[in-house]
Amino acid sequence: MEEPKPPLFRIMGDGSKKMIIEVENLTIKYGELAALKGVSFATKGGAVGLLGPNGAGKSTLIKTLLGFLTPVSGSAAVLGIDSSRFPLEVRRRIGYLPEEDALIPGFTGVGFVAYAGELAGMDYRDAIERAHEILYFVGLKEARYRRVETYSSGMRQRVKLAQALVHDPELLLLDEPTIGMDPKGRKEMLDLIKDIVEKKGINVLLSSHILHDVEYVCSEVVVLNRGEVVVSGDLKELLGREEEVYEVRIRGERDGFTSLLKKRGARVYFDDEEGLFRIFMKKEWGSASIFEAARDSGVEVRHLLASKRTLEDLFVKVVEE
Repeated sequence: MEEPKPPLFRIMGDGSKKMIIEVENLTIKYGELAALKGVSFATKGGAVGLLGPNGAGKSTLIKTLLGFLTPVSGSAAVLGIDSSRFPLEVRRRIGYLPEEDALIPGFTGVGFVAYAGELAGMDYRDAIERAHEILYFVGLKEARYRRVETYSSGMRQRVKLAQALVHDPELLLLDEPTIGMDPKGRKEMLDLIKDIVEKKGINVLLSSHILHDVEYVCSEVVVLNRGEVVVSGDLKELLGREEEVYEVRIRGERDGFTSLLKKRGARVYFDDEEGLFRIFMKKEWGSASIFEAARDSGVEVRHLLASKRTLEDLFVKVVEE
């Protein structure tokens, strides 16, 4: 039976731009287990990072956006289209790079990418021509006639990105796109994704456990924990809120120093490998509070440097809370 045509895009929010992803009170269950519990967030596009510890519900959310899972309640709209009611239309307009190694043995790189284009509705000649273009773009020019099962881990990630791009989607869902890549390959992949967003104008939802990758590429984040959204919004705004950060090294017993700072309302984390404290405190307190705690606990401050909040700092804080 042919899927019914979806409604025209809704104009959301202030009316200046349609929502790329809009999730409202979404609940997904596997049997009695609720994998997502009343999840709500919306994004107007660009690059959005999807974060959360293992089991937080990231993969379940992506499968729901793709139309593979039906909500118990609530809704998920992609490009203004309800993904559970019109899954085929959603999948025509997006590209998906799965975490799993989803290549088909026996295909060459160009054959595999062209086949993905045909599955998305392109005719054979257009798919082949586009496959060559995209494989050049992702850095597989010399390997495009090799069989995909002979590719290295990094090459496999690149050809998976190519098949997600071949039909010129409006949105990319990237699930751990740098997994298995060495540092050089990872940096190149992240630069490709930035180029896709900034120069090609394609929206991206990037799911990754590597916080630096998300911070490098994304302007917005959604953080899930235990099936719920714990924070979402503009990354710069979230990292610039309320607190100042200091990196501190001391000489002396650290337990008393840490205890005093925490009693005064600071958040304190200690890196054993670096022998370094990261201390978070209200902006009005300033570094004088650190020297006062050092004096009162009988330790000597050997190093103090004002720092910046990172995505890792935000992630640890919201997951702990």
